[in-house]
Amino acid sequence: MQNELKIASLSKVVIDPSVLELIPAPYALENKVVPVKIENNKLIVAMSHPDDFSLLREMMLMTGNNIQPVVMDESEILTAIAQSYKIKIPKANGRSQVKEFKVVDKISEDYAEKGQIIEDISIINHINEIITKAVNLGASDIHFEPYEKMFRVRYRIDGRLQEAHKLSMDKKFAYISRLKIMAELDIAEKRRPQDGRIRMEGGKRIIDIRVSTLPTDFGEKVVLRLLDKSSFKLDMDNIGFTVQMKQQFEDVLKSPYGMILVTGPTGSGKTTTLYTALSYINNPDVNIMTIEDPIEYNLSGINQSHVRADIGFTFANALRSFLRQDPDIIMVGEIRDSETAEIAIRSALTGHLVLSTLHTNDAPSAITRLIDMGIEPFLVATSLKMVMAQRLVRKVCSHCKTETTIDPVLISRLGIDKDTNPKFYKGQGCDECSESGYSGRTAVIEMLPISDKISELIVKNPTAAQIRKAAVQEGMLSLRQHGMMKLGESLTTVDEVMRETTI
Repeated sequence: MQNELKIASLSKVVIDPSVLELIPAPYALENKVVPVKIENNKLIVAMSHPDDFSLLREMMLMTGNNIQPVVMDESEILTAIAQSYKIKIPKANGRSQVKEFKVVDKISEDYAEKGQIIEDISIINHINEIITKAVNLGASDIHFEPYEKMFRVRYRIDGRLQEAHKLSMDKKFAYISRLKIMAELDIAEKRRPQDGRIRMEGGKRIIDIRVSTLPTDFGEKVVLRLLDKSSFKLDMDNIGFTVQMKQQFEDVLKSPYGMILVTGPTGSGKTTTLYTALSYINNPDVNIMTIEDPIEYNLSGINQSHVRADIGFTFANALRSFLRQDPDIIMVGEIRDSETAEIAIRSALTGHLVLSTLHTNDAPSAITRLIDMGIEPFLVATSLKMVMAQRLVRKVCSHCKTETTIDPVLISRLGIDKDTNPKFYKGQGCDECSESGYSGRTAVIEMLPISDKISELIVKNPTAAQIRKAAVQEGMLSLRQHGMMKLGESLTTVDEVMRETTI
């Protein structure tokens, strides 16, 4: 490509917002490029290295336009990015950066041929780059989303989705097929959801990726869940417990038998909490077995199995087999049906410590949910040791934390006494947090130990409200109350507490 166009200074050029939309801000900043305008059916892009043909091809695929590069000094390009996209240019945030992740497990050579597809090397490289950037930014998920007139990629960072790339509509099926090949899924099957796994390596880091496809009106949506073992720290102090909660949780984990439930929606950190619990009680004297769907992380010294519904290896059937394997501690990834619930409860009553998850909004509702599933109240009362509900809230960035004011009406809604002159904080946005004002997440927790009084109440088949009332009288903190404590410690913001908890 010839650099025929000359631009004296980007500072004198007003860039149309529709042109800026062609290349998202994160991508522009990552690659030091600025889209300037469309002229003669070409997208004019200012860049410091116009001979980077891989980048030129990538931008052509992303925007659907032929690219005309214009040479500019890198410092001027960064200034233009800041002015045009109205963002601050971040410095290195200290995160361990990896140049590129590549698939570890060799895909069978005839696999692509079975799907009758010839792969484009530029697509392969671009997907590797998308995953690499997501890992370096600390993303937990990557969404490839096809729409009628757009094919975009979004990253979930600290629980929030943000647009990262716009891909070429013409290459939509090629991108999706490549992802399915990497996960060894059926390329020809486009009508049903599929699940698979990818294992990638970059430097000394290994990333396990869970792949989920879902048919939509305009093609298959693909979501990648990134499981980065290097950033996975199983430590009770990292969960977000109060000192009292931590002590209560550790005490119940020392029980020789019984059931511990962790509840909450998808993405609330339930699996991390359970893995942390297993890590805490894992030692050579006990036989720990898990059945999961799927296994998210491999824990040394723990026997982990994953559900295979296609061959009848369900949670319930696995539990039956586990009981013949002389287990001390059993972890069930999720209680989904009455059969699994009944076997888990009976396992807890016959000398086993059972840990599991349940999808309910709060801790008291988990008890009534088990009863609704057909478990006799007296069995629930005698087997259950603790129920814990949790949510994740973003933490205020410690580097740009600043005091802020809150609407008095909102303060009243939160039940805060204005006369105490409470202080509230937010992140202004800085280089360390990529201008978001947040960095990392912590859990807000509702912990319900099953005391004798609560156990007696359960036998009477109570409502969730009756259980909550009794638990509060015994000192249980609600999710909102624990969130307020985090607020008082300047760990999070009012918006986060309001978003994740109710009264």
